[in-house]
Amino acid sequence: MINLTIDGLTVQVEKGTTVLEAAKSVGINIPTLCYLKDVSNIGSCRVCVVDVEGYDKLPTSCNTLAQDGMVVRTQTDRVVKSRRMALDLILSHHNLICFSCPSNGACELQNVCHQCGISESSYENIRVAGIEVPHVEDNPFLGYRPDLCIHCQRCINTCANVSGCDSIKLTSRGIFRTIETPFGKNWKETDCESCGNCAEACPTGAIYKKEAKSYRTWEISRVRTTCPHCAVGCQYELLVKDNKLVGAEAVNGPSNGGRLCVKGRFGSYKFVMSGDRLTDPLIKDRATGKFRKASWDEALDLVASKFMTLKRQYGPDSLAGFACSRSPNEDIYMVQKMVRTCFGTNNTDNCARVCHSASVEGLAKTLGSGAMTNPIYDITHDVDAILLVGSNPEEAHPVVGMQIREAVRKGTKLIVVDPRDIGLTKQADVHLKLRPGTNIAFANGMCHIFIKEGLIDEQFIAERTEGFKELKKIVKDYTPERVAKICGIDPDDLRAAARIYASAKKAPIIYCLGVTEHSTGTEGVMSMSNMAMMVGKLGREGCGVNPLRGQNNVQGACDMGAMPDKFPGYQPVTNPEIREKFEKAWGVELPAHVGTHATDIFPKAIKGEVKGLYICGEDPVVTDPDSAHVVKALNALDFLVVQELFMTETALLADVVLPGRSYAEKDGTFTNTERRVQRVRKAVTLPGNSRLDTDIICELMRRMGYNQPTLTASEIFDEMASVTPSFHGMSYARLENEPTQSLQWPCTDKYHPGTSIMHVGKMVRGLGLFYPTEYKPAKELPDKNYPLMLTTGRILYHYNTSAMTARTEGLMEIVGHSFVEINTADAKSLGIVDGERVSVTSRRGRITSEARVSDKTNPGECWMPFHFADGNCNWLTNAALDQFARIPEYKVCACRIEKLPKEEAFNAKGKYVSQKMVAQQWRKRMDKNIARALG
Repeated sequence: MINLTIDGLTVQVEKGTTVLEAAKSVGINIPTLCYLKDVSNIGSCRVCVVDVEGYDKLPTSCNTLAQDGMVVRTQTDRVVKSRRMALDLILSHHNLICFSCPSNGACELQNVCHQCGISESSYENIRVAGIEVPHVEDNPFLGYRPDLCIHCQRCINTCANVSGCDSIKLTSRGIFRTIETPFGKNWKETDCESCGNCAEACPTGAIYKKEAKSYRTWEISRVRTTCPHCAVGCQYELLVKDNKLVGAEAVNGPSNGGRLCVKGRFGSYKFVMSGDRLTDPLIKDRATGKFRKASWDEALDLVASKFMTLKRQYGPDSLAGFACSRSPNEDIYMVQKMVRTCFGTNNTDNCARVCHSASVEGLAKTLGSGAMTNPIYDITHDVDAILLVGSNPEEAHPVVGMQIREAVRKGTKLIVVDPRDIGLTKQADVHLKLRPGTNIAFANGMCHIFIKEGLIDEQFIAERTEGFKELKKIVKDYTPERVAKICGIDPDDLRAAARIYASAKKAPIIYCLGVTEHSTGTEGVMSMSNMAMMVGKLGREGCGVNPLRGQNNVQGACDMGAMPDKFPGYQPVTNPEIREKFEKAWGVELPAHVGTHATDIFPKAIKGEVKGLYICGEDPVVTDPDSAHVVKALNALDFLVVQELFMTETALLADVVLPGRSYAEKDGTFTNTERRVQRVRKAVTLPGNSRLDTDIICELMRRMGYNQPTLTASEIFDEMASVTPSFHGMSYARLENEPTQSLQWPCTDKYHPGTSIMHVGKMVRGLGLFYPTEYKPAKELPDKNYPLMLTTGRILYHYNTSAMTARTEGLMEIVGHSFVEINTADAKSLGIVDGERVSVTSRRGRITSEARVSDKTNPGECWMPFHFADGNCNWLTNAALDQFARIPEYKVCACRIEKLPKEEAFNAKGKYVSQKMVAQQWRKRMDKNIARALG
């Protein structure tokens, strides 16, 4: 610690603190313009100068370190004069259009000028028409006005240091220095991700969000909430004007640190206000196939009576109910409670089944808890290396991707294990471009090298694990050369990756669906644990095994017990003591046997064993593999109920559709990928006859004979916490009062601080289990008829079925239709050129798409996103299931790609039909189907 004096006050701060931060610590305000904490401290604006005893010149406080004994004055005559001069010069090149500027009232230049008593420049304006760069706003979300720019470079440093894109540059234009932004006509060819972090960093209205033109700061209210897209759990404020959502602004939350991605900033609110929201209950006439509007009483009476009739006729296990991994915890808790108490079955699940159930099963078996072990900040800051396996965070979890880019820029070594060239491979020290479905061989090969080269942590293995000898026997045969042959990689690259990871003091494993979505997904997850335990990288900072959950509340959906074998908090339904606890809490006898997984419900429906299904917020026709199989199963049901925001393809098949509410219309909580429980807060009340999802479920439960009072979100959370040990210490009141407005489970009592890092000192299961597993090929491999291997994934600008993101026009403008990535060599042999429409066929179906020819994939492999209905790859994917978690093998199936026949490629007028046109035609057909169904 050092001591200094600022304006007569004695200040004590840590060594390395700037004068600016030292002053701020005692409430002394020094004005700034170009400064952003931890982002930009170039001192170019000269507004933050101070007078330091013994200094001839006035130093900038933002980048001058405090010294022991330093005497600082912030308001001397020469300081005031210097600040006024700096502002005078800045205003000489600034267009004073404050009344029409979108930043009026929120402009930092305006505020600093007012603070320093400057209203206009005393100099002649030096802006010269024709020399400055023009005003640009071709980007759908962002624009740049050079006449408002003060060249503070905050946008440049934010783009480089926060977003990690380096898309904004400082250039020269004649006698002027100028900012070059990627918002002009060629914006699609730039590296800009349209995240908008630069716009929030801009102290004037130079870089701006186009939406900001629709409101002024004093017209809006702000509601802090949690992003509804991926599981990073970014915190932001929804901007509300006249009961309408008009924007979103980042908050310095624990997982996002003030960052947002393009989906969070621009795609998180427009769908809420969409004109095609469901507003009334709908009942289908099975004779005509058309829906009609119904009252809530009629709809709920019908649902309750139908389910109870099916239960009496065919037994409780003839019914099932799916919760939604995008819904708040409170909604999910009530769905599984309804299924268990009213249906009388454990046939409840959620869509984590088809993405991360392998993580829940695999990590629970090896470590005792099926969740991420370390916080996001911990595994992306001050780590020596990152082992990234089957994960593309720049697109699937963009704010994590930004933080990984920052880590690499600061010297962290990066190992990417992925079948494709993803963005991060450009910065990777090693890229293992392995064949899809070979993760276990890769992990066993890494363990082989750890042992052979003496890189294992023998003390950790001896004291904290079991099963090492069995694993050692298996990995003995996985030499780098053998693994290289299986995976299609260089054995020396595998050795390099093993040495980097094992020798690093801090090195997390980060993985995602590239590990889990396989017929051996659970064993793939357990092999991640094997690697971490072998080198002692568990239970400490900057390490661990860290699955990035896919959707915003996949973690919460599992936590809340929307699983056929677990009550909330992963408490087994087969444990008599646990079951007795829930029977006492819920007042009914509960089934003792494990229910049916969601992926097994569909075959049972086809066989006639499942008769009734309640789906809350899911669209399995689009999201599940082998879509034809799902449609057949849903049509085989006696009764299908869908609770939704929109008329989805699944809802079109329902007997009753119940209109629920979005995250912006309700209170609740989401649990992000790092086990962090955060609030969701109501921002708007929309017109229509929709109801809170929890109110719908409570009312339905009463009509089925269960005495369920209608509870607020807070009351539901309290009930859940009372029966879930890992949540005992949480409540809405406590979440509101925590510094981060969040808590990480386990949080076992009201004094417990929450658990940042799992398995410290001891694994949850006691000893960590090395799980010996052999590599097994995927269930379906290429052959003569289907010579290519297809794998699937996400892109930055859309989210899952795109039910939310497709309702944001700007996102659709960036990417709005299906495509398939084909290797250059394969495309050449097939006579396919980039941008050409092609057919993609598997044993389960055929779709058309647009060819994207590159070397992103290896020869013999292709890749598709699963967001687009005009070429939905899930008509092709394989429903082969993992033996433990019953997770489908999305990541590997055999296919063939062909040029389209002339009659499909051209319309009747001889005009080539692009995939964009196909997407527009599909949307029109869907609208017609909905209109026809609604009569």
